[in-house]
Amino acid sequence: MSFHIVCDSCTDLTEEDLKKGCYTLVPLTLLVDGEEIIDDETFDQADFLAKVAASKESVKSACPAPESYMEAYSKADDIYVVTLSAELSGSYNSAVLGKNLYEEENGTKNIHVVNSRGAATTQVLIARKLNEYASQGMPFEEVVDKIEEYTTSLRTYFVLETLEVLRKNGRLSRLSATIAGALNIKPVMIGTRDGVIQKAAQARGMKKALAKMVEHMGSEGRDLTRRQFVISHCNCYERAVYVKELIKKHLHAEANSMKKGVECYDASDNGEGGRDRHHQEDHRQR
Repeated sequence: MSFHIVCDSCTDLTEEDLKKGCYTLVPLTLLVDGEEIIDDETFDQADFLAKVAASKESVKSACPAPESYMEAYSKADDIYVVTLSAELSGSYNSAVLGKNLYEEENGTKNIHVVNSRGAATTQVLIARKLNEYASQGMPFEEVVDKIEEYTTSLRTYFVLETLEVLRKNGRLSRLSATIAGALNIKPVMIGTRDGVIQKAAQARGMKKALAKMVEHMGSEGRDLTRRQFVISHCNCYERAVYVKELIKKHLHAEANSMKKGVECYDASDNGEGGRDRHHQEDHRQR
């Protein structure tokens, strides 16, 4: 049976991943001051970040339409879909609706939509694991069971460079954002098993915040030496390397660093920030 993996564009797949031919990215739409920016191959990261910085209004996003997902569902016998957390975006519901509409027109088909309960690197790990399972010739039902179990093992951590975008989106008051900025306070955030974002810690200054993040990773008391870490960043390669070194020094594990366009509108330039800027910890044994 042939298979194909469909992901919304928040998935930080690399060029190497995409060359394998088993992935299709369905683009989200970003809205800045009334302008629609499609997150596809035409996306200009620098231009988008400049527009976000200049905007005084909230920056919004729109999930892919169900019809966009439907178009990708005919690519193979078995279709696996990876979306942003259903608690953060409508992408999951749109993909499920696309499945229902597709089956109304074409009959029942093996389509499974995975709620990543995260974003970006979380989605990458899930997409790659789906490829690994399906490439082994596993039956569709077995792949579904294994990937759902795998998804619950993932953790997401991130640090925001600035709280200004959160303020613009109404998630933080102007006073709180101003005070945090004046004191150089950087929050350390964690994505929970339920797919929601919570504050885990904070520190004054980015380096201290990144160190606090790695410290928090190790605070669960697990042996992390054989786990996989993936780092995604937004125009801050040096910080990504710094985090990689911290992980190696304190957690005795290796990490891969990645950079991609800003799919989610909480991101800011030169920061380990935004919904799509994560440090992903895979709690399964390799």
